[in-house]
Amino acid sequence: MFEHDILVHLMNKYELTVVIDGKATAAKKKSITEKIEKLVKILGGKTGKAEDWGKRDLFYKIKKSETGVFLFFPIEFAGESVKALPQRMKMEDEIIRYLLVKV
Repeated sequence: MFEHDILVHLMNKYELTVVIDGKATAAKKKSITEKIEKLVKILGGKTGKAEDWGKRDLFYKIKKSETGVFLFFPIEFAGESVKALPQRMKMEDEIIRYLLVKV
């Protein structure tokens, strides 16, 4: 039990905001949310409750999209495993932008 308590305190908190094409369907949003949750778990982290911040106009076109759907994920990682996340996010074609911030 003591080891578990130490690991909980060593978890670093992050906020991940992801932007996908504004034309994304509910099924596409669900698919991307599940993909991100699975990726975080594979990398040794855990996610909190994902939030759909809705569709918004973009200030400029990104990958031919004028609007984007914003998805927000509170996540936690122990140690340096979070460093692999940005590399994996770049490989996802559906994600047009993302921002990972340490809280």
